[in-house]
Amino acid sequence: MKKIHFIAIGGSAMHNLAIELFLKGFEISGSDDKIFEPSFSNLKKHNLLPSKLGWDKNKINKKIDIVIIGMHAKKDNPELIESLKKNIKIFSYPEFLYEYSKFKTRVVISGSHGKTSISSMVLHVLKYNGISLDYMLGAQLEGFENMVNLKEENDFILIEGDEYFSSPLDLKSKFLWYKPNIALISGISWDHINVFPTFEDYVNQFKKFINSIVPGGVLVFNKSDQILNRIVNESKNSIRKIPYILPKFKIDNSVTFLETEFGEVPLMIFGKHNLENLSGAKWITQLFGVDSNDFYEAISTFKGASKRLELLEKGSNCFLYKDFAHSPSKVFASCEAINDLYFNLKKIYCLELHTFSSLDKKFIKMYSGSLNLSDEAIIFYDLNNLKYKNRKIILPEEIRKAFDNDSILIFTNSNKLKQYLYSKNWKNSVLLMMSSGDFGGMRWDILKSFFK
Repeated sequence: MKKIHFIAIGGSAMHNLAIELFLKGFEISGSDDKIFEPSFSNLKKHNLLPSKLGWDKNKINKKIDIVIIGMHAKKDNPELIESLKKNIKIFSYPEFLYEYSKFKTRVVISGSHGKTSISSMVLHVLKYNGISLDYMLGAQLEGFENMVNLKEENDFILIEGDEYFSSPLDLKSKFLWYKPNIALISGISWDHINVFPTFEDYVNQFKKFINSIVPGGVLVFNKSDQILNRIVNESKNSIRKIPYILPKFKIDNSVTFLETEFGEVPLMIFGKHNLENLSGAKWITQLFGVDSNDFYEAISTFKGASKRLELLEKGSNCFLYKDFAHSPSKVFASCEAINDLYFNLKKIYCLELHTFSSLDKKFIKMYSGSLNLSDEAIIFYDLNNLKYKNRKIILPEEIRKAFDNDSILIFTNSNKLKQYLYSKNWKNSVLLMMSSGDFGGMRWDILKSFFK
């Protein structure tokens, strides 16, 4: 296997995998119709950026040994069709990762929320303690240039396990490929309704995941999640089951302290959901042989994963945060975290409705009350995004009713949102910007300038 072609190379996982295989000596080519940052710059740095955007069946030839296809591509993709015609072996990236790692110990972090943060915590602690392993994560972590690492000499691989489809040709959830020896589930909160139209469909993926754990393996799970707790206890798989809960902590002068047997440990992260994530990460690192004292020393230096309650700017008494939160449970958890830390400041929470689920009139009711901890709530959704995702127009009164908040400010024009944010006095305030998108092209440099 020498030459590998990536269809939809611009994805967060896909581009990192392409770069790692290139560094291992493979000949890499790729294509995509849209490539955003940081994928664009990362691919360009390694001369892997396609010369032009779009699909071209002529890129597929007999010299290609395998094709790896991303979920962004469609079934009618001309490069995919040409690959099938030429009988070239086609992998989804989770299938490829399993083939690569099937003789290693596979550690898979999953859940509707928190899997990126937990994976990042585990990787940070292991690196701090000098433990080498393979890994595949979805978000950038400080101190790591590429979030995919594949080395023949490593015995373990840490994988962030997603329940979304594997590829246009393979509608199996990604994490069902991995057959973990050690697994973690952070919680279950209905998401991806365009893929899993009912809550039962969604929960069933996690039942399958639990049953996919290698017999004799280990499952670490969030005991406070009632649905997760039930399906773990119902599983007949012969595995060891380790529950975790929210650890004891206190907040003093806007700093969170973990209360441990060794005394109080100051943290750079905050929020109950992050502390639950920390509790799960501690169990995983313990299974790697890291003792409690070494874990606490390492985790005290953890700044968080990119775009997860990320502090973009702070002034003398004003703060700007950016967060990837987009599903109802994530939005509420992020708002609660800011509320607990900055109880004495004015809190403005701004959410972009960007995903298929959040733009669905039936699903949007799941957001009821999620922004009610704010002093001022703002919602933005792009009308062009509605058209692109084939969603009907959602009226402002429908949004306010679904969120159970009559005072929400609603913007559908990104320029008007920017003008509003730029015009405010942010003294004694915290602004939390939540989205899996980019608020229609938000100028973060300009917004940050108001918080200095």
